[in-house]
Amino acid sequence: MDSRPSLTAEIVAFMRAIDQHSGPETRIVDDPWARHFLSWSWRTLLNTPTLAWRLTPEITTYIRARHRYMDDRVRAALAADNPGGCAEQLVILGAGYDMRGVRLAAELAGRPVFEVDFPTTSRRKHEVLSALPSSANLPDRAHIRYVHIDFQTQSIADVLLAAGFDPSKRTFFTWEGVSMYLSRSAIHGTLQALRGLAAPGSGLTMDYFCYVDDATRIASWHRLSAGLLAFIAEPVTFPSHPEDVGPFMARDGWAVTDIADCRELERRYVKDGKTVYPANFVVTAGVDP
Repeated sequence: MDSRPSLTAEIVAFMRAIDQHSGPETRIVDDPWARHFLSWSWRTLLNTPTLAWRLTPEITTYIRARHRYMDDRVRAALAADNPGGCAEQLVILGAGYDMRGVRLAAELAGRPVFEVDFPTTSRRKHEVLSALPSSANLPDRAHIRYVHIDFQTQSIADVLLAAGFDPSKRTFFTWEGVSMYLSRSAIHGTLQALRGLAAPGSGLTMDYFCYVDDATRIASWHRLSAGLLAFIAEPVTFPSHPEDVGPFMARDGWAVTDIADCRELERRYVKDGKTVYPANFVVTAGVDP
């Protein structure tokens, strides 16, 4: 990770890009720029979508649904009729190659977006976007600020404040695809730091990995597959469970208001009969009074 951009960020970009092959009636997330972050091998696979779907059907559907879930939470936070007051700035932790700050530009209406990620991944994202031709129809990105951080060793508060973050404003935080690769203490440290930065009315959405506890062969495979990520130097180090996440986050001042596991994500977003990978779930939380 010190010398190369995140491979999982590229894989996730591929899983968003493949949704462009879905029809409007079944498409879950619309990211026409995701394909630009793919190396030649992933672009080749993208051109054979039937094969791509067969390789990773459940995890691809989960990634699509996770993005849509978080998009919807951001839209709700930015809406003028938000009961807690609309968010005045957006912080995207572990931004990877997601284009939420661009895809939701209309809803953001110029409000600042802080994209926080590991330096190598963040720099590559900026380089790719800067090189896109005008035909890519990339909206103005003046409201987006790229913030470099190592979540294990640096203070999120320090790097955000140095980038111009205003702790007096209502903020919505997204933390996507990161917690499972950190230690328990690093997650608590980040949640505590975000709580310290969160003005009244602020909110957070994030995802967790959990071990599927069924005594079946497929459940055993799901548990084993998490360990396989160690071979690309991004091992899963922190599992949680929907039953435990409320008390876990409450310790750091966050009150969980919504949890969506695989079945709930399917109910809300999946219209093509595909199933969602069962070893992940997403949550939304607010500042605990």
